[in-house]
Amino acid sequence: MKQLAKQLVARQPVYEPGRPLDDVARELGLDLESIIKLASNESPFGPSPAAVRAAREALSRGHLYPDGNATYLKERIAGKLSLRPDQIVVGNGSNEIIELLGHVFLREGDEVVMGTPAFIVYKLVTLLFEAVPVEVPLAEHRHDLDAMAARVTERTRMVFLPSPNNPTGTANREEDIVAFARDLPPHVIFVFDEAYAEYLDSPPDLRPLIEEGRNVVCLRTFSKIYGLAGLRIGYGYGGTEWASLLNRVRQPFNTNAVAQAAALDALDDTRFVRDCRRKNREGREHLESALAAAGVECVAGEANFVMLTVGNGRKLFERLQREGVIVRPLDGYGLPEFVRVSVGTPEENERFLRTLKTCRC
Repeated sequence: MKQLAKQLVARQPVYEPGRPLDDVARELGLDLESIIKLASNESPFGPSPAAVRAAREALSRGHLYPDGNATYLKERIAGKLSLRPDQIVVGNGSNEIIELLGHVFLREGDEVVMGTPAFIVYKLVTLLFEAVPVEVPLAEHRHDLDAMAARVTERTRMVFLPSPNNPTGTANREEDIVAFARDLPPHVIFVFDEAYAEYLDSPPDLRPLIEEGRNVVCLRTFSKIYGLAGLRIGYGYGGTEWASLLNRVRQPFNTNAVAQAAALDALDDTRFVRDCRRKNREGREHLESALAAAGVECVAGEANFVMLTVGNGRKLFERLQREGVIVRPLDGYGLPEFVRVSVGTPEENERFLRTLKTCRC
């Protein structure tokens, strides 16, 4: 089979997700209920009750195909953002939107500018379409916009910028992002990844650039603050021409009915989102202050996780895992001395801090 496959597929790196909790429990002889997972930036507060009710109701109609156009969800998103439904594309997580961008815009030899370290899917999709990833190191764990601008050439087709960034949690200032996007040449598509935007009190607003007709695409997800990671649903917004092009290459029923229904009601549960934002901020600040008091250096971020320096991240990950606490080692991101820890419930945060103290001794 490998001999029959395209060479680029045989060379393609594979994304490595975290292992299932029951596998970890079985291997280490742990009680599944005793394990806490702080590795994947999932919301510890779950989905809103309104979203759960909507999902259950939709499941009762599971014998029917979903709305292939995600009509009501796009209308609701458009209303929230003061856009038109034909400016929005709904995807199987915002990951799918990134892949669809590759299908539509990337040709062999095109260049894609991105920071490093950043969300690994940008690079994976670039390679999948035989384009060239142009990786620009971060400056003090934040995207270096001047350095990224300097790497844009006539061969650049796309630029990715996540803010806040994963895995560092850092965010760039709105005025700097807008100026950076405005200065990009017209042959470049600016992809602004807002996966963690809802954790910010005032996220950057690039809609004026879209209204000006600039090549700007923004991505959002229901996987983080909305707590719908398991349902895989997200969306992108930009100009109507962009949306029309992506709709030509996506699958007809790319998002399922249960996910659409849950996302629809999650959008309206603004009190739940505000509460999650507040609890996340309190939890993150508590982790940062407790780690600082313990002499552990961490990066001051603005998302739902913290990145901390521990010397040997993989070794600490293995020690914590044996104690039933799962975090994310970052050697795969070129940061072997760091781990990333998602903000959990107050109880989970305290257990992590206690276990960290034991494992570092």
